Amino acid sequence: MALVVAAVFMTDVVFAVDSVPAVYGVTEDPYLVFVTNAFALLGLRALYFVLRNVLARLRHLNYGLGLILAFIGVKLVLHWAHGVWTQVPEVPTLLSLAVILATLGTVTVTSMLANRRDRQLAAKV
Repeated sequence: MALVVAAVFMTDVVFAVDSVPAVYGVTEDPYLVFVTNAFALLGLRALYFVLRNVLARLRHLNYGLGLILAFIGVKLVLHWAHGVWTQVPEVPTLLSLAVILATLGTVTVTSMLANRRDRQLAAKV
């Protein structure tokens, strides 16, 4: 049982460490980075089970999350490049949040529409 608890705890730690680049994509404030990772460690296990149940309904979520991670990666590279070459543009924080929210909203709506379409097709058959 102790091995199972250790494995679950390590999964939480890996997920929290994985979120560090995403947080730095939004802000560089060390306090916010620390607090978000602390809350991630405290709540990721419960969030994982919620997401597992929601993933069946949000069938396009994996594409949206991939797009968000790619956007954050480009934002981090542009931020680094701006430190080396000042003529390289930086992506503002509000634009980053807008892109993330728009992507999540679009993915949610398209998933719901696809689920509705499938239910209507199943009802006709």
